[in-house]
Amino acid sequence: MNINWSGVMPAVTTKFTDQDELDLNMFEVNINAQLDAGVHGIILGGTLGEASTLLDSEKRTLVREAVRIVNGAVPVIINIAEQTTKAAIEAARIGKEDGASGLMMLPPMRYKADDRETITYFKAVANSTDLPIMVYNNPVDYGIEVTIDMFEELIECPNIQAVKESTRDLSNLTRLKNRFGDRIKILSGVDTLALESLFMGADGWVAGLVCAFPKETVAIYELAKAGRSDEALAIYRWFLPLLELDINTKLVQNIKLAEVATGIGTENVRAPRLPLIGDERTNVLNIINHGVATRPQLPDYKNAAVEA
Repeated sequence: MNINWSGVMPAVTTKFTDQDELDLNMFEVNINAQLDAGVHGIILGGTLGEASTLLDSEKRTLVREAVRIVNGAVPVIINIAEQTTKAAIEAARIGKEDGASGLMMLPPMRYKADDRETITYFKAVANSTDLPIMVYNNPVDYGIEVTIDMFEELIECPNIQAVKESTRDLSNLTRLKNRFGDRIKILSGVDTLALESLFMGADGWVAGLVCAFPKETVAIYELAKAGRSDEALAIYRWFLPLLELDINTKLVQNIKLAEVATGIGTENVRAPRLPLIGDERTNVLNIINHGVATRPQLPDYKNAAVEA
């Protein structure tokens, strides 16, 4: 499947049972809610997916199940976050074998590679597979920035096609557009900068709170792209306190609590993460409950362009 690298792509959470096994039933409930809302892809194995805690066999199960559930409706993308080039190449091979349509790739984990090493890493994986790749550029959390000049070299690989832009510098989006035009598709990777990024020309949104609020997230995207900015902005302003739960060290716990509130998830996390307690939990629940109680009535956003 070719990937258009546009639209809303949820970085979905991994569902666990009370016995710390994969909860494939609730996983399917959530994926179906995403599809019903009109998302444009499914991303597995990111931070929200608690990938660092998953067994390799569990990652394979999630990819195969997601491929089965979406049944060709949207691409399934697996995140690669490995410590070695060899392991990343193997993860790409396995992802394709299990039916993934594309890859999202972080720079090497743990070791802080320099520019030359980072470029060589991405290109080695890209040259090992024909799957399309989105580079995850998040220097704030992962310590390595993929600069504009580095992208100049990376796009020598035709399957390096997109970037999840998480530098928190909105002007970087314009720099990318000025240098590369549409050669590199840009998806906002920060929930609290998503609408601003769309207004600046981003092609899509790799979203977090979409896990709990899929329709509202897709509505913002579709309305913004249809030029119905005031309507998109009104929903976004309602959404912002919830979106801020994503820019937090406990974003997984926060978003899973939100999924419980909207009936499409559980709050089970895998240790060393633990569920929220005390004042921290109360404060997060207050934000979620207020958001649920004041959910806006959405227009027919799936036909937003027709009505514009």
